[in-house]
This record gives sequence, C-alpha cells and structure tokens, in this order.
Amino acid sequence: MPLLRHPVPVASQRGTLPSMKHSFLVALLLLAFFGPGNLAHAEKADRNKPMNVEADALRYDDLKQTSVFTGRVVLTKGTILIRGARIDVRQDPEGYQYGVVTAEPGKLAFYRQKREGLDEYIEGEGESIEYDGKADRVKFIKRAELRRFRGSTLADEIVGSLITYDNTSDTFAVDGGPASTAPGGRVRAVLAPRDPASAPAAATPSAPPAALRPSATLDGGKK
Repeated sequence: MPLLRHPVPVASQRGTLPSMKHSFLVALLLLAFFGPGNLAHAEKADRNKPMNVEADALRYDDLKQTSVFTGRVVLTKGTILIRGARIDVRQDPEGYQYGVVTAEPGKLAFYRQKREGLDEYIEGEGESIEYDGKADRVKFIKRAELRRFRGSTLADEIVGSLITYDNTSDTFAVDGGPASTAPGGRVRAVLAPRDPASAPAAATPSAPPAALRPSATLDGGKK
C-alpha cells in the first residue's frame, strides 16, 4: 500500500509551520484471511491522491525534508484514513516517504484502507504505526490488531504484539509477546469462512450440455 509514494501537496492543515514470539509466516493465514482466488490489493488510485492533514501544529524542516504533525492528527489520502496524536513524515531523495504514527498514552493509533475492486476494508491499530512508501509496507506495533470488514460486517480479526502487512504481496506476519492483548501474550486469530458471493462467478452455459457419449466427452458450455 504505497501510502506516500511521491511528494504530494498538503491540502489542509491547522497550526504552525520481545521475548517470546509466535510467528505465523503467512501462507496458511493468508488463504484463510483473504480467501483463495480473492487476493485484492489496496486501492491503487490512493497513490495518486493528494494528502490532506489536520493537526493542532506542524513543524516542517525543508533541509531535512521532514514534517511533524502533532495534536489530534487526522490524515486522509484517497480511501486511506490515519488517526493519531503525532505523525512524523520523512521524504528521501527519490521522493519516497516514510512515517511513524504515535498514539496518545493509553490509546491506539488507527489505520484504514479500502481493498481494490471489493467492498472490503482493512483496519489496523497499534500504539504506533510505521509505514514505508518504498517497500509498500505497514507495521502495527504493540497491542496490534488487524481487521477485515466486508461492507460494515467484521469478517476477520488478528491480534498480536507486532503485525506486518505487505501490500505488494498481500501477505502479513503476526508475532506474539508481552505487548499482545491476547491472553498469555499469544497470537489470536478469528477467521470467517470465505464469502461465496465474493468468489468469481462461473460463466453461464449458452446451451444445455449434451448427453454423455461413449467417448466420455462432454459437449456444452465451459464452466
């Protein structure tokens, strides 16, 4: 999910210028979470949308190419929505941008983005969130949660200490540990069955299939 891949204008702003790990490395959980044949990336149009930020204050350093937004920060970019107490953004010489979202003490930073071509959204929370525009990756750190919604219905939920979501491959990894909200610091996953309605529809035969012949061939529409 290339959150901030190129330099973008800020359309609006206010203010002035672990120890035990249980790792699920992705293949099995990926199929359960997203459904086979239904892998959809984050909304591609988001990368070309302007970034809009509201905050109580902004500190910008042109020499270091850094921006620090503080105070009830709300960032939107297409279908992307980010909320936190502070967002630090850095831009490299190639124009890629990197950010760290920090929550208020005792609260969680929030991230949400639509999935391409589907009425589905990915939501994540953590005490801090890191995004890498070049690697197209987002991390939810400490008390991390990742959820998938079908429309307004919660379909899947993953809880751990650290969740890393890679949009280029549509995969994620989850680590347990002391910062997990699940009992015993373990990883917890609630995965709903795949929705048949979201599966690709089979082509409708144009004519009824013919009867089976001795040669065992079937004449008719393709499935």
